[in-house]
Amino acid sequence: SSGSGKSTLAAGVLERLAESERQFCVVDPEGDYREIAEAIVLGDSQHEPSVAEVLDVLAKPTQSVVVNLLGIALERRPAFFHALLPQLQELRAGTGRPHWIIVDEAHHQLPASSDAAALTLPRELDGIFFITVHPEHMAAPALSAIDLMIAVGKSPENRIRAWGAMLGFEPAGLEPTTLEPGEALAWRRGEDSPPFRFQIASPRGDRRRHQRKYAEGEIPEHHSFYFRGPQEKLNLRAQNLNLFLQLGDGVDDATWLHHLRRGDYSRWFRDVIRDEELAAEASRVERDAQLDTQATRAAIHAAVEQRYTHSA
Repeated sequence: SSGSGKSTLAAGVLERLAESERQFCVVDPEGDYREIAEAIVLGDSQHEPSVAEVLDVLAKPTQSVVVNLLGIALERRPAFFHALLPQLQELRAGTGRPHWIIVDEAHHQLPASSDAAALTLPRELDGIFFITVHPEHMAAPALSAIDLMIAVGKSPENRIRAWGAMLGFEPAGLEPTTLEPGEALAWRRGEDSPPFRFQIASPRGDRRRHQRKYAEGEIPEHHSFYFRGPQEKLNLRAQNLNLFLQLGDGVDDATWLHHLRRGDYSRWFRDVIRDEELAAEASRVERDAQLDTQATRAAIHAAVEQRYTHSA
């Protein structure tokens, strides 16, 4: 689920690929990989990337690319991916590059409901890293090609067991597992040995990406903050921290205090922004009965700005 460590693991892998001079292509639906310093980013929320642009970047062996799909409508993204993948495979056939293809939100690019995967996916997949919260929603040809499963978050053994069940096998030695922060559980298909735990090495750019994503990025609708007010007459969406500050400064006092007294600010910072330090600071402000309305606005504004907008 969100915050379990998928992006951290992927970013760490990408940094190490770059260090070893291996070329990669990241298919990035939500703009999570814009801060990968070793790669050229194509596309943003206002501009669609093109397959030709991707190939132009990858023509140079020392250049890697992040293909940002934010500018492409959600329903059109699978079609773009199925146009891109055969071109990447053709480039590989001639050059061996890109060494790795990373597909984030793979259940969107390769949905089980689509027949395109059977046509565009090669019989043998090599050097492809699928990232998904819903492997059960992925196309069968993609699932059947996977030889290494890495699970993060709560009950990771259940994710590995479900993957095995979809393909008709039971991993050996699978037991209930509680991962410590920063750990993952991995299992290689076809091996008799049980899954093994390992520590994820945090990418150096992880904090910078986190700041940029939540300060300026596009948080999905269901995770955005909504200023609704005590009578729920408003529906003001803050899809990042910059907008949260702007809307928070502009809403009426009753709306601001409604969310403050319910602890909505600290809850959002903790559950969505995943910043325990910011959540704790907001919680202190929410509980401080000595502060007037403007003082609480100023305190929370300063806490967010200090940690995110300045550095971002």
